[in-house]
Amino acid sequence: MDIEIEDIAHGLARVARWNGQTTGEHGFSVAQHSLVVEEIAAHIRPDLEPRWRLAALLHDASEYVIGDMISPFKAALGVSYKDFEARLEEAIHIRFGLPVKAPALVKKLIKQADRACAFFEATQLAGFETAESLAIFGPPPPGYALHIVPLPPFEAQARYVQRFHVLSEAAGYEASPTAAFTTE
Repeated sequence: MDIEIEDIAHGLARVARWNGQTTGEHGFSVAQHSLVVEEIAAHIRPDLEPRWRLAALLHDASEYVIGDMISPFKAALGVSYKDFEARLEEAIHIRFGLPVKAPALVKKLIKQADRACAFFEATQLAGFETAESLAIFGPPPPGYALHIVPLPPFEAQARYVQRFHVLSEAAGYEASPTAAFTTE
């Protein structure tokens, strides 16, 4: 499978969070969401290694192929969907030099950052009241504030690619020339 960061960034910059049901001139893209999640993860753990920051940036990279679906819908589709998503994520990790599976603590940190970003998205873009967002996503991390301005797709795409290169270099990774869609 041919996996290129430019393709991921292009796709994610055009996939809208919340199925596009948000306020503003532009949808809030998965690319921009991923940039924020990586930033929040580093806020929570300032000593987070560059490779795990890269994993945070790539946490939704599979959505460049399968789109962004809300968690209840993913569950309704069943195990085969989750298996496909996991295999695609593993292929992406292999392609960009990351371990196939992140340690449990890193996965938990990324999920915490993902939920914090969803809190801000819900209250600023999707019409949720603060109390409702707190009940669903929990509070954002102390000392972290965010004002979301959804970016045009070309800008979200460029920022995603740029951040990827910064983190890849900091982690000392070079992408493998090819990545097969298998984890055997």
